[in-house]
Amino acid sequence: MTTTAAKFQISPALRNPRRFVLDTNVLMHDPSALFRFQEHDIHLPMMVLEELDHAKKGVSEVARNVRQVSRFLDELIAGASKDAIDLGLQLPGLPGQQGKPSSGRLFFQTRPLRPNPSLQPLPGNTPDHDILGMALSLQQDYPDGRVTLVSKDINLRIKAAILGLHAEDYYSDQTLDDVNLLYSGTWDLPVDFWETHGKELDSWQDSGHTYYRVRGPDVTHWHPNQGLFQIDPPTDFIVRQINGEEAVIEILKDYTAPNHSVWGIVARNREQNFALNLLLDPEIDFVSLLGAAGTGKTLLALAAGLAQTLDSKRYREIIMTRITVPVGEDIGFLPGTEEEKMTPWMGALMDNLEVLAPQEGGEWGRAATADLLSSKIKIRSLNFMRGRTFQNKYLIIDEAQNLTPKQMKTLITRAGPGTKVICLGNIAQIDTPYLSETTSGLTYVVDRFKAWQHGGHVTLRRGERSRLAEFASERL
Repeated sequence: MTTTAAKFQISPALRNPRRFVLDTNVLMHDPSALFRFQEHDIHLPMMVLEELDHAKKGVSEVARNVRQVSRFLDELIAGASKDAIDLGLQLPGLPGQQGKPSSGRLFFQTRPLRPNPSLQPLPGNTPDHDILGMALSLQQDYPDGRVTLVSKDINLRIKAAILGLHAEDYYSDQTLDDVNLLYSGTWDLPVDFWETHGKELDSWQDSGHTYYRVRGPDVTHWHPNQGLFQIDPPTDFIVRQINGEEAVIEILKDYTAPNHSVWGIVARNREQNFALNLLLDPEIDFVSLLGAAGTGKTLLALAAGLAQTLDSKRYREIIMTRITVPVGEDIGFLPGTEEEKMTPWMGALMDNLEVLAPQEGGEWGRAATADLLSSKIKIRSLNFMRGRTFQNKYLIIDEAQNLTPKQMKTLITRAGPGTKVICLGNIAQIDTPYLSETTSGLTYVVDRFKAWQHGGHVTLRRGERSRLAEFASERL
């Protein structure tokens, strides 16, 4: 867009919005980005529409997002005259959400770009140059310096900086500003906790469980099913109810003791003990476990699942799934059924089943146990989850850090009555393009579920795989 925007801008003395030029990858990543700039104006180069048109075919997440963007644009432009488009289309608020109405406008590039001396020395004639050219033209039309190029492409932002353009990443999809602010699921009680919170202490027992009602300022920072611990004296609790500055806490069951083992597995540290309490609690429907490699996420989830599927019969079967993102080069198409295709991706499942399966009973006994476990554990692909409903299942979503928030929502909403969902992952090992620690679907659900009465989260910090694995996780 050239001087057209300046010519038709309404009441420039009254409206002085920032102007954002959107790159194609922003809309591919988040179709609702059109509605997230509130009172500011959005400018779309014609090259962005061209790239959207090329990417609309297929069944991938990107193709679905592109088609949604096209539908949004079609609704905005429906019935608008040429003059109305030149004036800028009024942007509504985010669809489906109540909030402050948007006063921003959407502008399309309606005229060819004038030659720009800054772009002439650059080699080639890539689509990036058209987007940069429009941003430079807007900067000349609006010399107040409030033109910003928004892109998730680092190299395009570098080019923009070289040309003197202000460029930013797209931040509206970030759950948190800093991953260090992510909810950990545990709270360290201070030494004087009982002096400051136990003046009106109530305690009682019910069905073998001990409860305390405490009051004090720290309670306002707690969340349901959060783990509380005190080092001296060593005591672990879990938050059961919160009402203002009053909370009901329960003494945790100690799964570090051999007589309380879960399928032969005992908790080796405090966080693992918290995790087993959450995984075995029938009142908790959603559990997320975060941690580095070797912290025991998969082993704990499987042990708890087998105990509740084969022993207590709480669930009919265990379903395990994960996104198939390779670490290195892809090995190509795999033969066989859905389960056979997923088997190479489920090495973690097989490794942990070797630990959980009893070793006694000879070769025949081990073979019978392996058959029993395989009949109760099903491996499913994410590609066929849409439209399904799981009832009385124990659903494990492995490598959840590689899922987008939208994919995570699709999976968790598959849960029917009696189903428990377990999300496992390490946000330091994200292999999906355009996802980061602050935009991962795993970070998203940890933050959204932390205040829910039937959800729980624990961040596992200590590696228990081996001293070699723990040293490698810290130093490499």
